[in-house]
Amino acid sequence: MKLSQLAAKPQLIKITLDDPSFIEEYNEPLEFWTWDRQPLETFMKLANANHQDTGAMIDIVKTLILDDDGKPIIKQDLMLPTKLLMAVIQKVVETLGK
Repeated sequence: MKLSQLAAKPQLIKITLDDPSFIEEYNEPLEFWTWDRQPLETFMKLANANHQDTGAMIDIVKTLILDDDGKPIIKQDLMLPTKLLMAVIQKVVETLGK
């Protein structure tokens, strides 16, 4: 197979947090979107990120946590609760790692 056959434009994919603790707290699964393919720049930032530099990690992750229109959810003065943010980050990394 030619590598060019696998190249495609990024598509928004829905990710669902359906952990029982979140369903209990929010009364339903939580949904967000991300791109199924990330730009090389974002991929390299993630690969080289110092996990102790949480500010840099959040800057990278902000570009990965999107609404159904592909717009960032975390912006300016909007932030997710910490427990939820950590679960979202884990789910994005799991999903993109497949």
